[in-house]
Amino acid sequence: MFLENVKLALSAIRINKMRSFLTMLGMIIGISSVIAITAIGSSIQGVVNQQFESIGRSAVYFYVNWAMVDDYVPSEALISREEIEELKEHFSDELLYADPNVSFSSPVKVGNAEKKIYVNCVGSGYEQFSDVDIIYGRMINENDVEGARARIVLEANSARRLFGTENAVGAKVELTVEEEPVDFTVVGVYREKETIFTQMSTSDDLYGYAPYSLVPSQADYTIYIYAFLAPESNVAETATRIGDWLAQKKGLPEGFYIYESAEEQQGMINDMLGMISVAIGVIAGISLLVGGIGIMNIMLVSVTERTREIGIRKSLGARTGDILLQFLTESMIISALGGILGTMLGVAIAAIGMSVAGVDFVIHPMVILVAVGFSALVGMFFGIYPARRAAKLDPIEALRYE
Repeated sequence: MFLENVKLALSAIRINKMRSFLTMLGMIIGISSVIAITAIGSSIQGVVNQQFESIGRSAVYFYVNWAMVDDYVPSEALISREEIEELKEHFSDELLYADPNVSFSSPVKVGNAEKKIYVNCVGSGYEQFSDVDIIYGRMINENDVEGARARIVLEANSARRLFGTENAVGAKVELTVEEEPVDFTVVGVYREKETIFTQMSTSDDLYGYAPYSLVPSQADYTIYIYAFLAPESNVAETATRIGDWLAQKKGLPEGFYIYESAEEQQGMINDMLGMISVAIGVIAGISLLVGGIGIMNIMLVSVTERTREIGIRKSLGARTGDILLQFLTESMIISALGGILGTMLGVAIAAIGMSVAGVDFVIHPMVILVAVGFSALVGMFFGIYPARRAAKLDPIEALRYE
């Protein structure tokens, strides 16, 4: 009986091709919107996760708890370089890297134009934990830090713009550090991995790395520490212990130094992206309701058009349940076909969009199954009333219908 109803439904759809397609259109638009938004959200989340994996999920910032500070940071809260070294010794098994979080910017000449270069100041071994791909020369080493040497590692595009070549090792560039001109020697060039964020960036700025000891005003005493914890450590528990140890050493209350981990930032961004996807998906899902109302409307028209057919079937022994199932099956098939076409369209839109953006396309199979299943449920829900109306027709009156 079910297969017979499916055949009858497909036959009715073939007879009224244009009307059936227009009926499906609401479902196609709704499902394709939901699928595309979900796939794009998943793809972007994948990019975000890759970025945090490259940074290292064990990356942690330690800084002063501003809620415990009134108007200014007390001098006793400032952390010296010696105290950071002591911290590294005390947590040697758990703290793989820790240095003052230091940076500076400087104007720099690029041809006849003046641009700005942003320099992240780091310590020895930073490249072991970060996504720095050295293509020429070397990274900042311990001698550079200890001797406060004017050494710089340039980003490949920045090197090309400054010197006309990526391999700028040995070249000199004058930068302003703490209001003083300093001649830097290029000791290395790194390439930044291309992501959706670098592709979308329209910044005209230049970038590089230098020893943090070149900026003593920030490095000698700091309120920010950038660190990497051992991968197997519990980030939250270990970071809390490190912050409390710092506070105890400085004679400050527990909780004075707090942390922010890459793991937490990743979770916050993923949660935000998830909420945005859900919100937009709900808005797009409204079109599913519109599509369902369209199915109900067309099915009511179909019942009216086929009143005589219903009367003939009932006079030949068809039960009320048989008529109900026939029209319910037809509405579900129309809706499910719309869902399948909408899924294909949504996947195509998301795949093309992510391909243009240079992002790996990600979609979960469960999303597709849920989308098609939900579209069939919408068809069933909005097909119940027309199907019941057809099933309740009096066979005598139906046979008299012209």
